[in-house]
Amino acid sequence: MGTSWHTLGEIAFRSTAVYLLVIFGIRLSGKREVGQMTPFDLTLLLLLSNSVQNAMTGPDTSLAGGAVAACTLLILNFLIGRFSGTNRHFRKFVQGKPTLLVHNGEVIVDHMRRERVSMDELKRAMREHNINDVSQVALAVLEVDGTISCLRFDDVKQGADHPHAHHLKFLQKH
Repeated sequence: MGTSWHTLGEIAFRSTAVYLLVIFGIRLSGKREVGQMTPFDLTLLLLLSNSVQNAMTGPDTSLAGGAVAACTLLILNFLIGRFSGTNRHFRKFVQGKPTLLVHNGEVIVDHMRRERVSMDELKRAMREHNINDVSQVALAVLEVDGTISCLRFDDVKQGADHPHAHHLKFLQKH
């Protein structure tokens, strides 16, 4: 039994709408939600994918319908990735921008609260960078991928040749 072209086109349209809705929802949830998945995040992701499946394919459970939905999602993901790689403004819209969490040994509480980063998460990132106390941190940045980069004062003094020099430029702009 075949699936009509009209139905396949509708599945592609529905898949596009759901993809954009989910991308928007993930973007609103914040960088930390994307960067490190907890069991709750995994559960949400699985339930979310199950809940939107019918919205994409409707009553069509055919192989062709599933293939069109999957191909549409893969193509959209490729196109969004390609366009965000070439268009800085679009990339900032889709991915967001880094957020400064610590500057000159001082925690920026408003930024931590807005990004929903706990002190425990910040301290864990500091330990990963072999930093014992926040007073040793020249800057800590919540990256767009949800990770936290930390630089000691010694790292900042090394200047533009340092691998994290882009963080220094970020600091100067903000």
